[in-house]
Amino acid sequence: MSTAFPTSVKAVLFDLDGTLLDTAADFADVVSQMTEQAGLPAIPFSAIHQTVSNGARALVELAFAIQSGHPDFETRLNSLLALYSERILATKATLYPGMDALLQQLEQAGVPWGIVTNKPERFSRPLLESLRLSTRCSTLICPDHVTLSKPHPEPLLLACKQLEINPRDAIYVGDHPRDIDAGRAAGMFTIAVRYGYLPESPPVEQWQADLIVDSVELISAQLANNSRT
Repeated sequence: MSTAFPTSVKAVLFDLDGTLLDTAADFADVVSQMTEQAGLPAIPFSAIHQTVSNGARALVELAFAIQSGHPDFETRLNSLLALYSERILATKATLYPGMDALLQQLEQAGVPWGIVTNKPERFSRPLLESLRLSTRCSTLICPDHVTLSKPHPEPLLLACKQLEINPRDAIYVGDHPRDIDAGRAAGMFTIAVRYGYLPESPPVEQWQADLIVDSVELISAQLANNSRT
């Protein structure tokens, strides 16, 4: 586990949903469309916001109160994924406040940034293209590219291999315990963000992240301070 900010930051890697991008509005639109068609009550945005990081299967469970194995589960899941794929073309997703400035800060310093996500590539890449981020992103690691997804460190180690850096010289930023677990297992300095789609439990203070921040600007400030020392 890293306990000190890297003396020479050679890459910053981000989780996607809830860390780099606020994608909840897209998922809320899809879930609302599906529940309305099914004649079911609308799901509060706050509940969708809290569930996004757990993926599409968790959203199906939330919207329809059914578990994997239910006769309708896979049909609902496939419908949700199809609708989301269409939604990406006119995405409402946005970079979190201060994130574009942070990315520019890294780019100007010659520090590559990348994404390590559990979101499949067929959704991640079009989303980045829609937001004109794909050419700025130095590496994109999705479940399609590895045998084991987060919280296993394999995706993060692959990203470092592609960037030709030691994991100890990298930072991983995430909004879920599995992000921090993966980063710690990879030997990276880990940052947990309070602004993301934090699960109800455990509290972020128990994730054992090296740093917890309330805003993107605090990451920018830490990097700026680090570069002056």
